[in-house]
Amino acid sequence: METKLLKPNEESINLACELLKKGEVVAVPTETVYGLAGDATNGNAIKKIFEAKGRPADNPLIVHIASIEMLDGIVSKFNADAKKLAENFWPGPLTIIMPKGNKVCKETTAGLDSVGVRMPANEIAREIILRSGVPFSAPSANISGKPSPTTAQDVFADMNGKINLIIDGGESDAGVESTVISVLEDTPIILRPGIVTKEDIEKVLNKEIKVAKEVTEGVKADSIVRSPGMKYKHYAPNAKVTIVKGSLENFVKFVELNKKENTLVMCFDGEEKLMPVSAISYGNINDPKSQAHNLFAVLRELDKENAKQVFVRCPETTGVSLAVYNRLIRSAGFNIIEV
Repeated sequence: METKLLKPNEESINLACELLKKGEVVAVPTETVYGLAGDATNGNAIKKIFEAKGRPADNPLIVHIASIEMLDGIVSKFNADAKKLAENFWPGPLTIIMPKGNKVCKETTAGLDSVGVRMPANEIAREIILRSGVPFSAPSANISGKPSPTTAQDVFADMNGKINLIIDGGESDAGVESTVISVLEDTPIILRPGIVTKEDIEKVLNKEIKVAKEVTEGVKADSIVRSPGMKYKHYAPNAKVTIVKGSLENFVKFVELNKKENTLVMCFDGEEKLMPVSAISYGNINDPKSQAHNLFAVLRELDKENAKQVFVRCPETTGVSLAVYNRLIRSAGFNIIEV
């Protein structure tokens, strides 16, 4: 299969729409990461997504829409909390888990009675949905378990020969996947953190919400999950990754004692020169949005540098930093030490 990598224009967007309507898979830009889009109502299209990614079929997908009217049949209930969240955060990087409607195929939801839905802020993605009339499921457009793609070139590296088309919309803004919140219970619960924070949501809903323990802990192999990004090792480079909690001084000492050939460090801006091995910054220590934006690109860079062992300076675990921490601990397979 030839994979076309095209800039967004009338011709390429028309092609993307036609492919989606035919049940094919297309990689599209969103403001979070690039997504591997297929018709959320077509089980065969969704199977092609799982095949291209090598993704376990019990890992549910998120449905992307371009208008509130498209919720009809995708969800069976749009409650007061969901309406408030949609009014305040859509279009944007927030996925809301609601009761599933009859239009969504079982492959999209991994057989669950719930479905995650979001309205992307990226204009190219929304235009493709509107013009095709296809609400699409779109997990990150990478090989399952590897770092998510934030450029079309990242997608091409993973998906060349596996899908028909990649639309190159430039670098993703956020750099990490959407926040996922379930409103199935009276108290909403965040299942995956992102740029939209717990504090942002509580301000809109005017009540306290929960964060699932799985955000910072592992999930049992036989557990049923309602959100992607919870169950399996994700975002991982080839190297063994270790998250190191502690002061900068203790971190440097730890690296010095444990370095070996092909050891690299992920640290914060300005710390690179202090490290006893090659180091790559993944953002400003005081700017978690910069960390989120850079994270997956840096994780992919580790493979290009042929890293075998990577020590990572640990971010904070509140606000947007929680999203960064969540992705890092999964990339490390929960390999965390304190120094």
